Amino acid sequence: IMSQIPSLVRGLATAALLLNTLPTSTAFSTMTMSTGTTPVSSGTTLARKTSRLPTPPRIKQTQNWREAQDLSQQFTKNYKVANDQDRTTVAIIGGGLSGLACAKYLSDAGHEATVYEARNVLGGKVSAWQDDDGDWIETGLHIFFGAYPNMMNLFEELDIEDRLQWKPHQMTFAMADQPGQFTSFQFPAGVPAPFNMAAAILTNTEMLTLEEKIRMVPGLLPMLLEGQSFIDAQDELSVQEFMQKYGMPERINDEIFIAMGKALDFIDPDQLSMSVILTAMNRFINEADGSQTAFLDGNQPDRLCEPILQHVRARGGQVQTGTPIVEINVNDEDHTIQSLTTADGRTIEADYYVSAMPVDVLKRLIPKPWSTLPYFRQLDELEGIPVINIQLWFDRKLQAVDGLCFSRSPLLSVYADMSVCCEEYASDTNSMLELVFAPCSTDAGADRNWMAASDEDIVQATLEELARLFPQEIILDNDNNNKNSG
Repeated sequence: IMSQIPSLVRGLATAALLLNTLPTSTAFSTMTMSTGTTPVSSGTTLARKTSRLPTPPRIKQTQNWREAQDLSQQFTKNYKVANDQDRTTVAIIGGGLSGLACAKYLSDAGHEATVYEARNVLGGKVSAWQDDDGDWIETGLHIFFGAYPNMMNLFEELDIEDRLQWKPHQMTFAMADQPGQFTSFQFPAGVPAPFNMAAAILTNTEMLTLEEKIRMVPGLLPMLLEGQSFIDAQDELSVQEFMQKYGMPERINDEIFIAMGKALDFIDPDQLSMSVILTAMNRFINEADGSQTAFLDGNQPDRLCEPILQHVRARGGQVQTGTPIVEINVNDEDHTIQSLTTADGRTIEADYYVSAMPVDVLKRLIPKPWSTLPYFRQLDELEGIPVINIQLWFDRKLQAVDGLCFSRSPLLSVYADMSVCCEEYASDTNSMLELVFAPCSTDAGADRNWMAASDEDIVQATLEELARLFPQEIILDNDNNNKNSG
């Protein structure tokens, strides 16, 4: 598995800074942009209804979907417990989606799975919790693509597909040279892949010229003809090196690839393996509804994690939160796992053990006898990329796009107005922007280490960038350096 991860940038985000309030000393004028001072409580009954399109039918007609469905069915069938002697106990370290899904499928097959989560909330990188005002604070801005067959299959098996709010099939970008304006690549309905993406690209005349679109073809055509073998061969090339190799104009990087790189891996393209970009593009090009996106219709703990938790418990499994694993104990003879030790000193033994931890946590728990083995030495090459998630509450309604937006900003990656995109956060009078601040470390391409900055500095920089992108709605008050919406 490690060898399949692109070598130029490996790993997922391992840090998130959640910002929901400014200090009480920060003043706003009558036309206020607030960050938590006038929240729309998640428990409030809201009159506004957000859009909810049906599940795109073609996502269940792809080869990737069929493979995901078959793997799920095969696992349950091949590992089904026939009698008590077949039943095994499995300790799963980590209560994120991977750990919960692991417990779900093991429980389906009749095994006794127990999830041990260090924190008091489930979900890992999709976790969330409520603040004192009752607002949900999310670890990150999350959407679901049609090209997520395993995830879509999980939603279907849990009978919660109706909790996905599908949005119009388009990719929307803020116009960097036209503040306050947006442009979209709109995928025509009913057109098969790859012609629907070709139509989306050709009919948009605001971002790339026809010449620039044609000059993309030499680099992308081999991806269509050769598939994954060509993609894997580009692993050692950064996005910029790939563009130079195939003669792509720099404006393609400025208009498209910077936004994609920051959205996919929170990093600038000169440090990102082109295989990351090509892998995503290949799925989007070859699956008619692969790039269509959906939002969860509410907070992740209730709308996604809880159904998995109840499913596991109903089949004899367990999920324990607030249970950090601090040591993996191995046998002296063959260095196989003997047991786990929890932070409160308990010893956990099982027939099998599964790591569903982030790589930075796994690195700290690797037993010393394993650390020199070639397989585990590969962990040294995995580096997490920090990312900051920001939520800003406004006391009035902003101009909004119903879906994910690529900001094309030096500081901001993607964002969404959750009061428009998500049913639970819906409001006719307020907006809640959820934004991804990236890159946020110098190693990832930022001009400073934003992870070490204060919350106030990060919020201030975000507001200044929003004022630049949307000057008609968010205005800088040069007298007191406050931001006002209006």
